[in-house]
Amino acid sequence: MAAKKESKKKMTDKKKVKGTKKKSRRRTVKSGNAYIKATFNNTIITIADQNGATLVQKSPAHVGFKGSKKSTAFAATKAAIAAGEIANKKYGVNEVKVFIVGPGSGRNAAVKGLDSSGLRITALVDRTSIPHNGCRPRKKPRK
Repeated sequence: MAAKKESKKKMTDKKKVKGTKKKSRRRTVKSGNAYIKATFNNTIITIADQNGATLVQKSPAHVGFKGSKKSTAFAATKAAIAAGEIANKKYGVNEVKVFIVGPGSGRNAAVKGLDSSGLRITALVDRTSIPHNGCRPRKKPRK
C-alpha cells in the first residue's frame, strides 16, 4: 500500500510542460471570394481567400437581428457591411468575386452591403441550383 501511495505522489510532483502555442502572424490577402447564401429565413455572408480558406463569416444574427427580422434585406445589408469591414481591416482584402446561392430576399442587399463597405466587386456569379425536372415539387396548398 505504501508503494502505491508513493508512486501516485511522484506522478503529481512532476511539472507539466505547457505546449508552446504557434504565433499567429497577420495575413494580408489582396483579393478573395465572397459567398452569399440567401435562404427565405436567413442570409449568410462568407468571405474567403483565393484558396477557399474562410476569413470572415457573418449573418444577421451576429449583427443583432432575431427571428423573422433576419430574413429582411436590411439585415442582410448590415451583415454584409460588417463582414466587409472586418475583412478589409483585419486581412486587407480590397476586391472580391461574389458568388450568390439561393432565392432569398437578401441577395441584392448583401451585394450592395459589400460594395458600401469599401470592397471592390470584380465578378458577380449566380450559382443558384435550378432543377432540370428532378424531384417532384410539393403539392400546392388550396385557396
